Amino acid sequence: MKRRHALGVPLSLALPISLAAASIGRAAEPASANAANAANAALTRLRAGGCALLLRHASTDPGIGDPPGFRLGDCSTQRNLSPAGRAEAQRIGAWFAARALAPSAVRSSAWCRCQDTATLAFGRPNVWPAINSHFGRGAMAPEAMREVRRRLAAISAGQFEVWVMHQVTITALIGEYTDMGRAWLVAPGAGQSERPEVVAGLAFDG
Repeated sequence: MKRRHALGVPLSLALPISLAAASIGRAAEPASANAANAANAALTRLRAGGCALLLRHASTDPGIGDPPGFRLGDCSTQRNLSPAGRAEAQRIGAWFAARALAPSAVRSSAWCRCQDTATLAFGRPNVWPAINSHFGRGAMAPEAMREVRRRLAAISAGQFEVWVMHQVTITALIGEYTDMGRAWLVAPGAGQSERPEVVAGLAFDG
């Protein structure tokens, strides 16, 4: 795979991180209390395990989708992380490290911006085609949807996984729009045909 840019951003450049979180399906509360409650719920569930973090790739160069002539194996043909996005990805990883939270697995879409986000935050990921982008190519394939649900249900207690993916994929799975560098913590739904349960929405802001 051709690489367009170096991934390294010195850890000393990482900024302090705060966690902004919005709880799903709860009565309205003061914003600060709501964020604190959701943050606590997310941390508790991450430590309990049996869940996954759906992380949209960090901020990219301007654009929508990929440029004309896009090739999946050639990063130089894709929309990639911006310098701010590379620093953002490292800040996400630093937040987890500061809380001694280590994913049992990190899975990524094959797109370079997702792999780069995962690598900068957590180390090199496992590429997982089930969470590849389907932007401009119709709906997410039912087979991919079933594979994702099966994987989520198989995560053991005491473990969590991080899945780095795209806005369209996250929306297909849980029906929520997600900004770049933001995430949703999810647990298995009630059945194989059900959407994952959303525990909390997470934003890692420096």
